[in-house]
Amino acid sequence: MHDLIAYTDGACSGNPGPGGWGVVMQAKTGDTVTKQRELKGGAKETTNNRMELMAAISALEALSRRSAITIVTDSNYVKNGITGWIYGWKKNGWKTAAKKPVKNEDLWRRLDAARTPHDVDWRWIKGHTGHAENERCDELARMAIPGR
Repeated sequence: MHDLIAYTDGACSGNPGPGGWGVVMQAKTGDTVTKQRELKGGAKETTNNRMELMAAISALEALSRRSAITIVTDSNYVKNGITGWIYGWKKNGWKTAAKKPVKNEDLWRRLDAARTPHDVDWRWIKGHTGHAENERCDELARMAIPGR
């Protein structure tokens, strides 16, 4: 795991519906957190998957210079998409294996561009299991849902 870690999460009130995303970014030296930053945002009409993608995008877009970073997500959609599916989609002109348009193509393209200058290690963790940073991301995401 890199010394720079971003924990990401998305939330939606209804799916689709109003949603939010949250990020906890930490710089570490060994096991010691030396710096922490929190990010959050939301949208009036969205889906949970779009908010999960926006959390990862926002973490990467917040970096001011080329970095080695670990992105920790509880979304298999994000992890599997960016580490596997995206290569086939790009090869097939942004179509799925079933020749259908890729859902959320705009955000997948943005995530792909945001990760390009960085050395990114993608990790998945099970959500809602008491992991402190994941729980904080979930809290930030829920706080960012418009109308809450």
